[in-house]
Amino acid sequence: MPNDSIVREFLLLGFSEVQERQLVHATLFLLFYLAALTGNLLIIAITALDRCLHTSMYVFLRNLSILDLCFISVALPKSVAIFLTVRRSISLLGCAAQVFLVVVLITSELVVLTALSYDHYAAICRPMHYELIMTNTACGKMAASSWLSGALFEVLYTASTFSLSFCGFDIVEEFFCDVLSLLKISCSEDHVAVDVSITGGVALCVVCFVLIAISYVRIFGAVLRMPAAEGRAKAFSTCLPHLGVVTTFLYTAFISYLKPVSDSSSVLDLLVSVLYNVVPPTLNPLIYSLRNRDMKAALGRVLKGRFLLPPLRDKISVSCC
Repeated sequence: MPNDSIVREFLLLGFSEVQERQLVHATLFLLFYLAALTGNLLIIAITALDRCLHTSMYVFLRNLSILDLCFISVALPKSVAIFLTVRRSISLLGCAAQVFLVVVLITSELVVLTALSYDHYAAICRPMHYELIMTNTACGKMAASSWLSGALFEVLYTASTFSLSFCGFDIVEEFFCDVLSLLKISCSEDHVAVDVSITGGVALCVVCFVLIAISYVRIFGAVLRMPAAEGRAKAFSTCLPHLGVVTTFLYTAFISYLKPVSDSSSVLDLLVSVLYNVVPPTLNPLIYSLRNRDMKAALGRVLKGRFLLPPLRDKISVSCC
């Protein structure tokens, strides 16, 4: 039974109580984290250093890598520490910070993915007007809107979640703090503010999904009308990875936030949490950026440019464009 004491910290649960399994989980999470760290930092460096990649699409990809890097850093380092030590507590402030950052980064990433679909639509369906549509000002506004929308939703989610009372129940049945896991252990009967926030988040997801779907219906229609098979293959190789990233991201988010809230966490709930917290930030650099021919060529230029004098680097950068 809950008591009247105010909870000052929470206990995060791992996947198993067996020490050997905890070591396995810690190793896997650490490998995922290092892979995501390496891949995303590499993309950020390449798109920043190579002048040929200073276009709208690669500006969005750089923003996506920054978001992925921050997103996976919110929960995984703490989770690895939990798996390796017996200390599983997280302070109320630390838990609030995780909720704050997760909401900001998820919302911002969703908006960036929507902007990328529009960029692909403009490049394939309106190539003659692409430079007029995707100007530096337009890209800056889209990037700023992603962060502003994330900030708006994080204020709603964090304020509504921590307006709840946590009196006695302090065990979060997840490896990180999120809104639904905290909702399970709240002793407040009134969840209207949280429900409104979740409804707003679901509405944003639906709007972004509809916009992405409209963009890709038009993109695939234009691609199928292309006479050259090489052009179709290049367009599909650019768009299909983005569509796969969006589908995985939205599907796992919908499963996590639209399923009925149960009193206990199941293995399926934990797997879904891993899917949308760990897998996209790790695989995005591999399937969406580093397989790109322009990115591979830029990586080669950046690596070779280290050993050249500055004038030669400038000549190479200008000639590649």
